[in-house]
Amino acid sequence: MTLTKDQMLAAVKAQRDAFTAELPVSAAVRKDRLKRAVAMLVDHGQAFVDAMSEDFGHRSAEQSWITDITASIRTLKHSSKSLDKWMRPDRRKLDFPLGLLGAKGIIEFQPKGVVGIISPWNFPVQLTMGPIAGAFAAGNRVMVKSSEYTPTVAALFEEVGPKYFDATEALFISGGPDVGKAFAELPFDHLLFTGATGIGKHILHAAADNLTPVTLELGGKSPTIIGRSADVGAATQRIALGKMMNAGQICLAPDYLMVPREKEEMVVEGMKKAVSVMYPTLLDNPDYTSVMNSRHRDRLNGYLDDARAKGAEVVEVNPANEDFASSNGNKMPLYLVRNPTDDMKVMQEEIFGPVLPIKTYERVEEAIDYVNAHDRPLGLYYFGEEESEKRSVLDRTISGGVTVNDVVFHVSMEELPFGGVGPSGMGAYHGHDGFKTFSHAKSIYHQPKINVAKLAGFMPPYSDATRKTIARDLKV
Repeated sequence: MTLTKDQMLAAVKAQRDAFTAELPVSAAVRKDRLKRAVAMLVDHGQAFVDAMSEDFGHRSAEQSWITDITASIRTLKHSSKSLDKWMRPDRRKLDFPLGLLGAKGIIEFQPKGVVGIISPWNFPVQLTMGPIAGAFAAGNRVMVKSSEYTPTVAALFEEVGPKYFDATEALFISGGPDVGKAFAELPFDHLLFTGATGIGKHILHAAADNLTPVTLELGGKSPTIIGRSADVGAATQRIALGKMMNAGQICLAPDYLMVPREKEEMVVEGMKKAVSVMYPTLLDNPDYTSVMNSRHRDRLNGYLDDARAKGAEVVEVNPANEDFASSNGNKMPLYLVRNPTDDMKVMQEEIFGPVLPIKTYERVEEAIDYVNAHDRPLGLYYFGEEESEKRSVLDRTISGGVTVNDVVFHVSMEELPFGGVGPSGMGAYHGHDGFKTFSHAKSIYHQPKINVAKLAGFMPPYSDATRKTIARDLKV
């Protein structure tokens, strides 16, 4: 359903009123909401898988089960299982001698209230339910704005959501950019947006008037550095899997490769072999997902045309030599772009599709310098067995996260925070870190019976004790 801004404001108020009346939010209540979220996915998993395929034109059913349905269920169950531990107050050490005198300092994690979630189209279930897991675990209510590019999924959330949640617990809405803008302007207690960097800037502006805390999960160009000590066969198989999954429409997909010059040909051949093993055919292969729509397909073809015009060699990885031009759909084979230069769009824009530039280097320091000369990426990948080189890549580059000797995998580790840095994002969630993101860490200090201010000389009339305290703190 599409709501007006006034209706959305009323929904926020209704959720906040219900939240306030419920305080404190017990672990049992939170676990019950997480359990109902699991039930919603178990009961309607096939319907969500079918809806994603309809919205994409074709999406691998097994991939949707793995990346969206069971991945979400694992996250929800992990949150429920860990909740009691996460909710424990955190006792902190106090300045000497306050602890000895009976003072106590603790941090209690309180829910913030109403969390807004703007979810993207590429993983429309997982990137809705993952944030919901963190928000529910922290004791919040949620409002979700689904992507207009996945209207079937959005409609299904709106249909089945009310069977499991009252509107004051979880509300799913849909609509285009105008609704998204109005949604971001609502007075949420926290707002999480997953999507493109350019849109993220507008979201941050929209939330600013309410001083709404914002978590931005954006994207960028995630580099993959292949070291000379890497097993090229294993590396290319894993890179191909990460790049071809969801037809490369992953915010963490490898966006370009950096390979030793003398191993470039070996890497190209390894990529061809890996693709042919996983996808011997592409057009009618149910395992291979389609590019989202014709607009994105045309955008990707535009990048390839631009690269060719500026001198790149474009290698089409099409194991069965199928005729994509005569197809009515939006599937695309993998394209490797050799000799890319920085004036090409493939090296300027996040690709978000089955196109992979390959740059070469003589020394790994060149690859590190190249990464550092560009926006900080959401993910970075290093393949190699040389410890000093690995340490150099890890220590001298800054990215949201890293997977070593594979790609993408760090995002699926429940207790590793997921987030970007700079243009690739702001803040992080997942696991305990997600619980803390959606919680207010409230400091509570318990003063002992003794008059500490007087003992420390803080209470007028000031005396020699006061001056001795000042002198002591001034010592180097």
